[in-house]
This record gives sequence, structure tokens and C-alpha cells, in this order.
Amino acid sequence: MEITERKVTVGEVCEGYFNDEEEGVVGYNERLDIRPKYQREFVYKDAQRDEVIRSVMKGLPLNVIYWCKVRKEDGSDGFEVLDGQQRTIALCEYVDGSFSVDEKYFYNLPKDQKEKILSYPLFVYVCDGTDSEKLEWFRIINIAGERLTDQELRNAVYAGSWTSDAKRYFSKTGCPANALAGDYLKGSSIRQEYLETALKWASDAENKTIEAYMAERQNDPSAVQLWNYFRSVVDWTRAIFPVKRKEMKGLAWGLFYNRYGTRKDLDPEKLEREIQRLMADNDVTSKSGVYEYLLSGEERKLSLRQFSDEDRREVYERQKGVCPLCKEHFAIEEMHADHIVPWSKGGKTKLDNCQMLCKKCNLSKSDS
Repeated sequence: MEITERKVTVGEVCEGYFNDEEEGVVGYNERLDIRPKYQREFVYKDAQRDEVIRSVMKGLPLNVIYWCKVRKEDGSDGFEVLDGQQRTIALCEYVDGSFSVDEKYFYNLPKDQKEKILSYPLFVYVCDGTDSEKLEWFRIINIAGERLTDQELRNAVYAGSWTSDAKRYFSKTGCPANALAGDYLKGSSIRQEYLETALKWASDAENKTIEAYMAERQNDPSAVQLWNYFRSVVDWTRAIFPVKRKEMKGLAWGLFYNRYGTRKDLDPEKLEREIQRLMADNDVTSKSGVYEYLLSGEERKLSLRQFSDEDRREVYERQKGVCPLCKEHFAIEEMHADHIVPWSKGGKTKLDNCQMLCKKCNLSKSDS
């Protein structure tokens, strides 16, 4: 890896600046790819963006920016922003007149202030080496500052036509995945969380890791297969649970689809009645767990309310420390609070439905 220092002014970087969601972001007289395939979308908050501009206005130093040298399609030398995309876009967008700072747009500034910004020197390190060396350096320099997410790093490692097309579906503000399934997904599309969710589900369906799934498809021209799978998950979820509730957001719907999608006994009307009953049950403390419970039958998904320490002590004293099944006396630490009538049969977590059993009897009852 060869690294050289290069001094470039803000004005030079902004020359020929062009920002388009589909075509990409370029500057430096079209020689600089500001948002290469492995980079994240612009995620600076307004306050962070504005501080970059204020620093330049005051002549304060910005952190070093890293470029890597690339060979353009026409055979000429070009560059990609390896680190510093968000600072670069903030500067270019301000000079382009896209936003104001302290109620001042670039075009409103006096001539001397404009020249001060345009002549501000950016300290750039240009890296030249193999693809693997560049990606390794990309990992290293992102240890400092705002670190990339795991999926952003995967996008770098498996950059190619397939990843670019997958990002079109899952990784942009207002992307198709958000329009289709925003009510079911948590996280941010531009931080690659929607894409990571879809990949987690799809790779699980093939019993693979996300990395293996992406590696196999890296050079495929289209990610439509992933998109069609994702749509199938959402269609199944809507069909089985047609009433939307806030508790549905962020659940592992793809994993549910992979395991239960072929079941023929899932009646949406019956499921909805059960959902209403469980949502109203005070003993169910994990309302979001209701959906997986109805599919798997596992009560632990509901996080059923337990008897309190005060309840346990009151029942223990009432029983005088004697287990009602084996009639032996035990210390309270050696006993468990148990529902006399199980929750599954309508029993509630109330004092009159509580008994203290020794560990052996409680285990024996649980196994019966």
C-alpha cells in the first residue's frame, strides 16, 4: 500500500459537483467518486453538518480525508473517497447552495468569505494498492470516528453489482422496502439495517451465514430474488396477522416465515381472537411475544408475570413452610412459587392461585 499526501482546496473538490441518488456523487472536476459502492448514505445530522461549515469559516482544521486511487473507464486516473464522505458532501452541498448555516447561504456571503471557504485546504491522504489492501485500510480508518455497522462493512467486502442493486431496494430514504414493510421493520434504511434484516432472513432460509449468502451473489446483475423473497415474507405476515399493531414492529418475521410459512392450520380469524385475548391478559408482560407464541406454542415468549417476593413470603407463612404435596418442611429458599391452576388453563397470577412447592415436587408437577 502506497500512501501520499495531497493538498486540495474546497473549491477544487466542489468543481463539477454532482449528486444524484441513482447516478452517484462526484466532484473534483468529475475525477472524484465521493460515494463509492462500499460507502454509507449521507447520515450526518444537521448539527454535525453545520459544524463542518463553521470550522471552515473560522479556518479551524478538519480531520484528514482519505482517498484511494482508481483507474476510470476511460483509462485515466481517478479517486474514490475512502473516508471523509460526509464532510466532503457537507462542504459541496453548502457551496452548491443546498442549505444555510446560521441563516447564511453560501451565495449570500461577502466575496472575501466565499474566497476563504473555497481556498480552504483539505489535507488528503491518497492510498494506492490492491483491492484487498484498500478494504483493509478502509476497516482500519473506520475504527476512529463514527464506526461503520457490520452490514456497511459487508457491503464493502462484497461490493459488486448484486450489492448495488440490493441497496436500491433496501438502503435509501423512501426505498421500496420502507414503503412495503415500514410498519414491520426497525432501524434505519440508510444505515443498512433494512438490508441486514432481509439478508438475515434470506440466509436463514438457505441455512447460511449472511457473508456466505452475499459472497455467492456478489457478481450477479440483480438482487430481485432477495426482493421477491422479502415480499413473500411481508405478504404472508399480512395474510396471517391482518390487523397491524405497534407490537409487530421489529419482530423476526422472516424467521417465522421460514419455520411456519407452510402450515395449513393458521386461521387468521382464530389467531386474531387469541391476540385480542392475550393483549388484554395482565399476566402477559411481553405483548410483542404474542405472535411467536401463537406460532410456536412456547409460553416463555410471553414472559408471563411471576409471583412477587411479597406473595411468596405470604403464601410460605400461610403454609407454615410445608410443601402441600410431599408434606415436608423446607426453608423458603428451597421452595418455588407455583400456579395451582396453570396459566394455560386459565389460572391467574394471584395470591389465591399460589402455592409454595419444594423444588422436587415443583419439578415433578412441571413434568407431568
